[in-house]
Amino acid sequence: MILSQGFGRSVLLDTAVDIKQAVDAPLVAVFVNEPISEVVQIGRMIGVSVIQLHGEEGLDYLEELRCEGDWAIWKAVQVRDRVTAIDAVRAFGCSVDGVLMDGWQEGYPGGSGVSFSWVELSSVRLEIPTPVDLIVAGGLEPKNVTGAIRAMRPDIVDVSSGVELRKGRKDPDLIQSFIRNARAGEDPVSGLRAT
Repeated sequence: MILSQGFGRSVLLDTAVDIKQAVDAPLVAVFVNEPISEVVQIGRMIGVSVIQLHGEEGLDYLEELRCEGDWAIWKAVQVRDRVTAIDAVRAFGCSVDGVLMDGWQEGYPGGSGVSFSWVELSSVRLEIPTPVDLIVAGGLEPKNVTGAIRAMRPDIVDVSSGVELRKGRKDPDLIQSFIRNARAGEDPVSGLRAT
């Protein structure tokens, strides 16, 4: 859930609390350039499993956030090309539990629905330290998720707009198709988790 306000898919805190109480599943909370104190307060209040950061948060921010709670931290990286992707993985890889590769679009911190060249970036997988998860996002939808998984070999795929009929309205049939096609691309040995 996007808990930073001002984005098309932002969720109000009261709504997030209601969802967490209604659904027995790990919660990924997305923040963009929020003060650590606010992220920690919301994370504790809701009981998040993962804090996903899509802003300009640096290493000091990540280290402080790590000390404040028992949650995984995923850092989103907007992929422009192979070099910037590898530089970001090297910068953040040892400080997070997951590196989320997202498509780059000027003016968007993520969630734009823009994909990147999975084949060009397939070797980025080798740069990610174990046990850090590789999460692939950006422009994923039922018709391309199999190829993305086969090229990138991610641990997790992240989808939002790719399973919507219209902005903010997920379609159950598209979700099922996405899951089916994601499973078709996964490595039967290592597996894959969809978020």
